[in-house]
Amino acid sequence: MELFFLFLLIVIMAGALGSGYPVAFALPGAAIIAIGLAAGAGYMFTGSTDAYFHSGGPNQWLSAGVTNLRGVYWEVERDTLIAIPLFIFMGIMLQRSKIAEDLLVTMARLFGPVPGGLGISVVFVGALLAATTGIVGATVVAMGLISLPAMLRNNYSQSLATGTIAASGTLGQIIPPSIVLIILADQLASATDQAGTARKILHKEATGELSMPSMFDVVSTSAGEMFLGAFIPGMLLVGLYMLYILFYAILRPQQAPAVPYEGAFDLDFLKNVLITLVPPLALIFLVLGSIIAGIATVNQAGAIGAAGAMIMAGYRLPAPGKTLYYPALLAIAALFVAGYALTNFEMNVKGVENVTDQLGITLGVISTIMLLIALGWSCWRIFKIEDTLAGVMLETAKTTSLVFIILLGAAMLTAAFRAFGGEELVREFLLGLPGGFWTQFVIVMLVIFILGFFLDFIEIAVVVVPIVAPILLADPEANITAVWLGVMIGLNIQTSFLTPPFGFALFYLRGVAPAVVKTVQMYKGVIAFILLQLTALAIVGSYPPLVNYLPNRVSFLSETSPPPRNPRLQMCLEEYVGQKLSESTEIQDAIATARAFDLAVLPENLSDDMTDALDSADTAVSELESAFAAESEVEAAADDYRPQLRLVRGIEKQIRSANEAIDNLKTRIGRMRDESQASARTALEADVAALTAEVEYLREQIPESWKEVHETFQGLTNAENAARTRYRRAADSAYEDALDVLAVLEATESFAAMEPQLRDLKATIESTPESEAEDLVSEMSKAFGKIEGADDVEDALKDVAKALKGSNPDRVEAMESYDTAVSEFESQIAWRQQADATLRPGLTSYVDTLRGSLGIRVQDRFTREQALAMASCSSQHRDISLNF
Repeated sequence: MELFFLFLLIVIMAGALGSGYPVAFALPGAAIIAIGLAAGAGYMFTGSTDAYFHSGGPNQWLSAGVTNLRGVYWEVERDTLIAIPLFIFMGIMLQRSKIAEDLLVTMARLFGPVPGGLGISVVFVGALLAATTGIVGATVVAMGLISLPAMLRNNYSQSLATGTIAASGTLGQIIPPSIVLIILADQLASATDQAGTARKILHKEATGELSMPSMFDVVSTSAGEMFLGAFIPGMLLVGLYMLYILFYAILRPQQAPAVPYEGAFDLDFLKNVLITLVPPLALIFLVLGSIIAGIATVNQAGAIGAAGAMIMAGYRLPAPGKTLYYPALLAIAALFVAGYALTNFEMNVKGVENVTDQLGITLGVISTIMLLIALGWSCWRIFKIEDTLAGVMLETAKTTSLVFIILLGAAMLTAAFRAFGGEELVREFLLGLPGGFWTQFVIVMLVIFILGFFLDFIEIAVVVVPIVAPILLADPEANITAVWLGVMIGLNIQTSFLTPPFGFALFYLRGVAPAVVKTVQMYKGVIAFILLQLTALAIVGSYPPLVNYLPNRVSFLSETSPPPRNPRLQMCLEEYVGQKLSESTEIQDAIATARAFDLAVLPENLSDDMTDALDSADTAVSELESAFAAESEVEAAADDYRPQLRLVRGIEKQIRSANEAIDNLKTRIGRMRDESQASARTALEADVAALTAEVEYLREQIPESWKEVHETFQGLTNAENAARTRYRRAADSAYEDALDVLAVLEATESFAAMEPQLRDLKATIESTPESEAEDLVSEMSKAFGKIEGADDVEDALKDVAKALKGSNPDRVEAMESYDTAVSEFESQIAWRQQADATLRPGLTSYVDTLRGSLGIRVQDRFTREQALAMASCSSQHRDISLNF
């Protein structure tokens, strides 16, 4: 019966959507009706409203969607959706202020003389508008009204013209900032949590270990990372569109002719291009640049975009006049003043200590006032002119409300889908497919592509993603990142605007296209661009660094970059060090040179430390080679081991599924206490017996040799892990021990500078009152405590202070301890100065050589070279299934 009500849920939803019923009401309506019918049927036939639910009851599932959505806003860490109204406001404001119109006209004049230039200009402007407005309807309508007549007038093919406009208008869904990327980031944040839990359970069942190493965790994503990840694929798509139009024009020049510009390419033309092009580019730079640089969060960047759109509208809408650009110039001046203040002053109001700090705060206040005046001035202009501000705010409220109502409805629909076991059904189907992750992934992408024929991008993002994303993210074989999955889904969803019968971009264009353009020509035109989108999808899917590299690069170069000891980075670190060792013998030469140091000048403990450091360096080099050799053995054995692993894990997966079904059936049997349900109970008990027999049969299918094969392979992986662990310990010791010795030698000058104060302390101990002398000695002891290697002197001075302390101070004992301190000082200063002169230069060179290789884990943060290497290495998806 659960399957019946699941089928009923899908039929009701599909019927409502197909009839044209509003999506915002079709989704929650289908959920409420299906849950209500299931509860009623359960009460009527079994006496329990919970009988036909996978788990729980109708009250729980009716409230689950609302509760889950409300949790998004009550969690401080999950405030991503706040950016949606800000970017919507920015897009509508730029569209209403005719910025898109100016861009299209100017770019058409600039690119016109190139073969297919009008089409290329449409793609270029579409990319710019995607990065500013991001609203498909507004972009397609604007370009359809302005560019389509010009393209048709210049004998462009109807199909090419309409296809170019419709496809370029959809770029706003993948080029950041994008509403769909924000929604996907929010959905993937929840999916990542579920995937992480599933992977931990899988690891525990496979290995028997209670905890999973953190390096195997599923990493979440954010809207900022999604923006960064989608940037290169978005540019790739733009490049594919432009190349297609260029080659089309070269092969068929009569269908995409060059259009010579009748005017002159003079100073006035250049001025017009700059005024039209620079402000939108500057706004894109401020919005995306602030995110990339880590200056602003996505929400703050949305506010920057909204403010920038108002500034631009403030000089575009009014009639030309003397004061037309004053608000914009004032805003630019304010940004320069603020940038100067932030660069040259410590902008902390609570930390103001002098006149310089006050000047910085004053400049900050002045820049803020200037910016507020510019915003207020622009706001007043767009408020007065054609009531633009009110119209934009009303459209923003409508669009935002629509998005959030759909989110609520989708959350309720997803809850109902899970209530009837739909999620388990999808999981079992995907996990049961042969071919592993990539078969599952291709099926999911195909389903999303087909759904794009009928559903909007928001519905796909909020209904499908929560169901399939946890399954795909949990798979340890592919070990994909959430940001890569999100961008792949975003690229796929983008096709939904072009695919019939509900290609919304086609509807928008049909509404403004002249009657001479046939709908059939529009459908023909978008086919090539749909294929280009699928091509981009295949390219990004086959080369994950196109998505992963930029977010990783920004992360590793930021102030909050992960430390070198991060467990997830150790494999990449070792590859980096191994490459350093293979490229040159610099590290080995440095170790050999250090072996020739005369360590006799050092005290025994430091000499031993240095000897241990050199031994550890040799050990680290050899253990890293052993780790790579063990890794090669694992890779060689993996080809034979992996098929058996998949077979056994597949059988174990079926066993788990059968056991879960047994547990569910036993739960249902437990609810059937009435005598009238005896026959139904007997049937369920028979199902339990059949499933139990199936479990026993499946266990017999596990090869008898599996245990031995598994233990043998596990021995190889354990050998590799042990070698890597030994390498890490030895590498840390090789650098840290030598660094400690160097720190002692570098402190020689500071140590010697303490001699006069130490000598003067004798008179203080002899003649100064005990309590006062104790304080002075304690201060001196602390001063020596800050000097590396001066512990013996510090301890002796502590004994002096202790002798002077209390009701019965003993100056004689204090003087004895003082003499000990002086003796220790004189002993140290002798070997310190000699070692500083003879050992320090060579030891400094040794430490500097090891810093970027064996000592990399000890660093507080990565250097730029190391950060870029880590970003490149971690951008690839690494198969970790052999550890499960």
